[in-house]
Amino acid sequence: MTTCAIIQARTGSTRLPRKVLQDIGGRTMLARVVERARAARLVDEVIVATTVLPEDDAIVAACVALDVRVSRGSELDVLDRYHQAALAARADTVVRITSDCPLLDPALVDELVGRFEAERPDYASNSLDHRYPRGLDAECMTQAALGHAWRAATRPYERVHVTPYLYQNPHLFRLLSVSPPGDHGRHRWTVDTPADLALVRAVWERLGRSDFGWRDVLAVVDGDATIRALNAHVQQKALEEG
Repeated sequence: MTTCAIIQARTGSTRLPRKVLQDIGGRTMLARVVERARAARLVDEVIVATTVLPEDDAIVAACVALDVRVSRGSELDVLDRYHQAALAARADTVVRITSDCPLLDPALVDELVGRFEAERPDYASNSLDHRYPRGLDAECMTQAALGHAWRAATRPYERVHVTPYLYQNPHLFRLLSVSPPGDHGRHRWTVDTPADLALVRAVWERLGRSDFGWRDVLAVVDGDATIRALNAHVQQKALEEG
């Protein structure tokens, strides 16, 4: 059984263009996400899924430098991009990670994959209940479930966001939610805007190392109101907005 983490990445973000190539502690955000995904013990391979657009040649070049496999596909049909990448990797289990989450915790990825392997649902996520800070999100699905969604999903947001068809149809798929004790969902650690990037950079500088877990980040933001306020005004886009 092969478990492949697929990281979606492109340069065309509307609120923060080329965000995945922005510097965080001396490396690009994409490099930070790749290194943290690779640190998950239960992930066999990491692949970056980018677009065929010329501007995303920069993503390909970055992946060559990181020695990580890259797959190219549709800009807007990200579900198809994931499906094609998973087929190319011959993955039995697909872990979905986004390139704007540089504080991703490898231990949480391992917890998710471990529960997935033990309980064998069609789809599992640590964001179904949204009790982890936004930016630690990871999803896990079978190749069969991903293929089902690829064939059946028709709404634009289902294609852009890859997995809504799975978790919005619990009568068709066996779902598993993995959540922490307590509710930390008020925190925002993903990077969509310059303010988000400022928070992540501040956290990285404060920690001064890369081998941290999510509770180390939590201690920083809970203990420093100035850092916490950096992106407190940022609103998450609705699912249907793309």
